[in-house]
Amino acid sequence: MRKILFGVIITLIVLFTFKYCGDKKEEQIILKENSALIQEQLKNVSKLVVTEGHFSEVFSYENSKLIFGDLFEAEKKALVVVNADVAVSYDLSKLQYNVDETTKTLQILSIPEEEIKISPDFEYYDIQADYLNPFEAKDYNDIKKTVRQQLMKKIEASDLKSNAQNRLLSELSKFFILTNSLGWKLKYNETPVESVDALKSMDIKF
Repeated sequence: MRKILFGVIITLIVLFTFKYCGDKKEEQIILKENSALIQEQLKNVSKLVVTEGHFSEVFSYENSKLIFGDLFEAEKKALVVVNADVAVSYDLSKLQYNVDETTKTLQILSIPEEEIKISPDFEYYDIQADYLNPFEAKDYNDIKKTVRQQLMKKIEASDLKSNAQNRLLSELSKFFILTNSLGWKLKYNETPVESVDALKSMDIKF
């Protein structure tokens, strides 16, 4: 009787051991699969053009040059109309992150700064230049540089960049939805992200 009871106990121990090992192995497989899924999702994120806009600028260019000392002043001027398409994008392939399988945590470490692309179309009107002070390549380069500076001021004063950041945060919220569905946690630097709204209200440093 004792031998039978001892045999039953040994059999149960073996069965529980196999079941425990099987459960642990299955848990490890699921963990690896979830980690691979998260990393694949991160790798699939490419440059994201989040916002586009159009700006116009009218610019008056003037330049004078003294000839023969102070005896004669040669002037040149032009009216420049600029229509520019602007795109704000984030290269999320440069996103820095850490995937920790031990704590089941996706930690976003750094978000790349936005890239602003300005595609201007220049139209020149009323070009007036003296024979002794003609328009040169330097003049056109100075015009382009000045116009870009003025357009950047317009962009900063507009809601283009804030709209772009909102679109970016919406994209990042997909990582919260994914990690949350898998039973993982999402952190931005050292701050846990508890909800999509919490992520959108965070002070993201670029």
